[in-house]
Amino acid sequence: MGAVTLGLLVSCLSTAYAADEPVPGRDVAVEAPEDPATVSDEEAWGDASWVMDEEMSELLAEGGDPAPIPDGLEDPTREEPAAGAGAEPPFIRPQQSPMSSTREACSEPDEEGKTACVEQVPPEALPQSPTAMTADAARAGVAPPQWCEQSKGKVVGLRTSVCQVGGANFTTKQKINGVWRETGRAKLLFISYSYGDTGLGTIAHQIEVTAFDGWGDALNKGSVKGSAKKTGACKVSSAKFPKKPLLPKNSWRLGESFYDTTIHTAGTKGKCKSTWTLTLQAAGYNDALLPVSFNEFRCDNATAGRPRVGCVIPWYPSILYYDQATYPDLAKHVKRAQASGLPGGSFKHPLTRTTNAQTIRDNRTKACGDAPSIQGKSCDEYPIATSKQGLSSGGSRRSFSGCDLPNIPTGSGSRGASACMINKGDNDAQGGLNTQFFRRERMLDGDPFQIRIS
Repeated sequence: MGAVTLGLLVSCLSTAYAADEPVPGRDVAVEAPEDPATVSDEEAWGDASWVMDEEMSELLAEGGDPAPIPDGLEDPTREEPAAGAGAEPPFIRPQQSPMSSTREACSEPDEEGKTACVEQVPPEALPQSPTAMTADAARAGVAPPQWCEQSKGKVVGLRTSVCQVGGANFTTKQKINGVWRETGRAKLLFISYSYGDTGLGTIAHQIEVTAFDGWGDALNKGSVKGSAKKTGACKVSSAKFPKKPLLPKNSWRLGESFYDTTIHTAGTKGKCKSTWTLTLQAAGYNDALLPVSFNEFRCDNATAGRPRVGCVIPWYPSILYYDQATYPDLAKHVKRAQASGLPGGSFKHPLTRTTNAQTIRDNRTKACGDAPSIQGKSCDEYPIATSKQGLSSGGSRRSFSGCDLPNIPTGSGSRGASACMINKGDNDAQGGLNTQFFRRERMLDGDPFQIRIS
């Protein structure tokens, strides 16, 4: 297994220890899991998704050597891109709610006035300085992809994998003479990583936790274990996160869980929410609970041309590539149309799939219904007819010089559509490219996607 740079995840490892101190390897969870039913929603505090508003933006592509995927799941970060296209970059989840203010939740004090507390850490408080970390070939689980570094509290993902890096403070306290005194603190980082496959009905969700700094009872007597549960159209097939001490510092504690979708009937779809509830313990104190959830995967048996169930991140706008060397006329038209302001060429301004037959007909007819008959050519519309951004949604028609449509003016802006007479072979091939893409990516009605030229 190759080295994986996860600078953000172990960064403080910054001033917490000498720069030349080795980073310990991660532990392997081998003991029996806690009963997923032992922790109820009422017992778990708050929502530990730690998300914040962020303008949609392109992020760095994955680097390093991916680790193998267990239990027969295909590695979602190693999907082959279209010919000539680079690897698709991860994407910050759109429409996220602002992160709630830092808050602390504590267990009930015991007879000695002792309590244990956990509080979420805002993204800006997470460590920053990079540190190389080598994945341990003997450990269970999957080494999270390098693009997890981009999380910083945000949900970041591809079409079949999603990641979030968060932080928390675990503290122990005692009330003495009416005054609360802190008796220990452990500073924690976690990596929450979930992955699936477009051709399988199984989702994996693993959580890794490390204490990178601390003192007193919370660190020296502290331990962590976890239990997994689900909400929605799935069931827990296996889960394990046995109790492990927080010490030594900078050692990773791993929990793995797998969920099988309950979506089987043709034409159906449903989401699966997976939750790890981490139980933080210190000898002599009651437990503190930290839930970490993902509700990002949608499984369906409603994708045309794919009789098997599969699971995807529906908000990830996958990229449909047109190869300009193979389809020069098609590529030229799309590039000109996008340069004039029409959407679809970026994460920030994607297209939206439509399966409505009337909308598709309207998009084609309004863009190309009066196209002339020219031997060897046919009329191409952009945005593509199977998107909700065509002329059925309003706007004006535009064209360009050399498109053989002299009665259509040029134009600009994000609304409307472009029409152009292009090579008939290019235009005929486009339909097949689009269909294969929608099938491969399990693009259902309302899903975002992009079109780029490779």
